Amino acid sequence: MTTAPLEVTGLSCRRGGRPVFEGLSFALTGGELLALIGRNGSGKTTLLRALAQLVTAEAGQIRWQGEDVARDREAWRRQIAWLGHLDGLKGDLSVRENLSIAARLRDEPPDRIDHALASFDLAPLDRREVRTLSAGQRRRVALARVASGHAPVWLLDEPLNALDTPSQAALRAMLARHLASGGLAIAATHAPIDIAGVRVLELGR
Repeated sequence: MTTAPLEVTGLSCRRGGRPVFEGLSFALTGGELLALIGRNGSGKTTLLRALAQLVTAEAGQIRWQGEDVARDREAWRRQIAWLGHLDGLKGDLSVRENLSIAARLRDEPPDRIDHALASFDLAPLDRREVRTLSAGQRRRVALARVASGHAPVWLLDEPLNALDTPSQAALRAMLARHLASGGLAIAATHAPIDIAGVRVLELGR
């Protein structure tokens, strides 16, 4: 029997002393995107943060390639690309510098930066300081940072936020390429992500 690369079993989390979700289980294989939906406060962000090991689950297990990720959190974090509500960019650095520093921190070659910039129509802005950009442009830079890496697992919190229609199309194309290459992704979203390979998990029902 083939085991899915990412398996979540019996995951439970609390926030502020109250249960957010309990006994959550799912498995994802390469080429799949799990779209997390639900009302505000249903636990979408908490689940993503638990998967990224940014918060500790009360119960349950997360396994990558059959291994409990809690046993070596740093090794697991090298497998993931994280996009949170905040863009996580250095405002006094240029667009290109932000992506280059991210590549160095991941110990990855910067071979995909130019393609990622072009994918989000950022090449004309690559020397601009991030603090001078609009909210939508900064979101595009944060997404380009995800796309420029080699992580097989993408964890995306509301990736469509602040994006105009062309940028939303660029995001969907980026996700489609990632899935087609065998990657997988989990995204909290209030808007549909209409690409092949999408599964939906509704929280807070």
